[in-house]
Amino acid sequence: MNMQNIEKVIAQGPFSDNWDSLANFTPPKWMQTAKFGIFIHWGPFSVPAFNDWYARNMYIQGMPEYEHHLKTYGPHKDFGYKDFIPMFKSENFDPDEWARIIKATGAGYVVPVAEHHDGFQMYESELSRWNAKEMGPKRDMLGDLLDACDKQGIVRGASSHRLEHWFFMSHGKNFESDVTDALTPDDLYWPAMPEPDHHDLFTDKGPSEDFLQDWLLRCCEIVDKYRPQIFYFDWWIQTAVVKPYLKKFTAYYYNRAKEWGFEPAITYKHDAFMFGAAVVDIERGKFSNIQPFFWQTDTSISMFAWCHSHNAVYKKTKTLLCDLADIVSKNGSLLLNIGPKADGTICDGDKKVLAEIGEWMAVNGESIHGTSVWRKSAEGPTLTKEGQFTDSNEQNFTCQDIRFTKKGSHIYAIVLKSPDDGRVRVCSLGKSADHNLPLFHGIIKDVELLGGKVQSWTRDSDGLNVHFEPIKTDLPVVIKVLVD
Repeated sequence: MNMQNIEKVIAQGPFSDNWDSLANFTPPKWMQTAKFGIFIHWGPFSVPAFNDWYARNMYIQGMPEYEHHLKTYGPHKDFGYKDFIPMFKSENFDPDEWARIIKATGAGYVVPVAEHHDGFQMYESELSRWNAKEMGPKRDMLGDLLDACDKQGIVRGASSHRLEHWFFMSHGKNFESDVTDALTPDDLYWPAMPEPDHHDLFTDKGPSEDFLQDWLLRCCEIVDKYRPQIFYFDWWIQTAVVKPYLKKFTAYYYNRAKEWGFEPAITYKHDAFMFGAAVVDIERGKFSNIQPFFWQTDTSISMFAWCHSHNAVYKKTKTLLCDLADIVSKNGSLLLNIGPKADGTICDGDKKVLAEIGEWMAVNGESIHGTSVWRKSAEGPTLTKEGQFTDSNEQNFTCQDIRFTKKGSHIYAIVLKSPDDGRVRVCSLGKSADHNLPLFHGIIKDVELLGGKVQSWTRDSDGLNVHFEPIKTDLPVVIKVLVD
């Protein structure tokens, strides 16, 4: 892998490294069919099991991670972040078991972290010795998992959070620590430059040319070695100095996908891409209304952490399923994160939530997979808050809060709270006397309840009135409406 090869692939393919050319991207059909994927954060930061930013925060004096590190592992000059790598053995990692667990959730794609901000590659690399094949587990963690997912029919993906490594370890230079050792490109902590204002798109503290070339080479190496059909980018790629390299990567990746015969997707945040050149992603949040473009939410099973944490606070399964229904009804997809342990096992808390999601999807998944938006996405009194990092507060949905999807001859009304009496009124499917209004006027032939039994249904000017045998559940229920 070298820059000459990257330029050659760009020159020979249909996509060039400019927004005019990259705007010819089309979101892949497989992703718009799947609607649901699993994100996986793990690495040496899984050893302290604090959070995935441990590598940065442990070097910031006064931060909880700094104090925890001193108390648990001793002075930073004697035990630095790199000393977690030998402890990250993942000796119980069973990729086939992981793939079976992911498959059982109903997820259609998987996005393991290939390299996080800490700079440790979870795959075999020719560009750095700081990788899982040579250190720690002594195994190609990314490749083994993706191969196992292939056998389950799960679309393979990967994520890169490398760019933020430019500054991630820099605070360790402010006191006596192992970061103050000589820094060269061969060192894990390199370059540890001063942390910039993350909101300054034109920062003069942005990555240097040699770092950006290294970043590009690493991203393209992942593409060539693993052929991910979805490539997730974290933030900070929106910085002006990064844009030329970001365009080169995108053209390279799209051209490779064309050469290899699959539909690719890149997900991004903060308008890092020209709109239409990749898939919009909202971290821990969503849109309040239906969108004319396909998009993705990435969030975590854990309320506050992305990696395994001893103090994990898990979201309720009903919250995640309501989010899934809400996102899909608005033309989106949900990428849900789990954080395995350093020994390579998936936590019991994660397993429990994943199993409950899988049980619901086994009954109701047809209202998610392969669906598209209906003429409206929602009805009901509860408003959805828009924007990133808005998922920390649980919303209390009612049995009047309904989300809509459609497929073929069916409309699905996903009721976010099952009524105790088994009675639901779907106002958007009522009869209307005014045929000039842009309301639904189709013929309803039959009504079902997925996983249950409808006792009766009627339709009047107030709505479609459905009475079914009550289901004792705090999870959403799905009314399936056959339309002629």
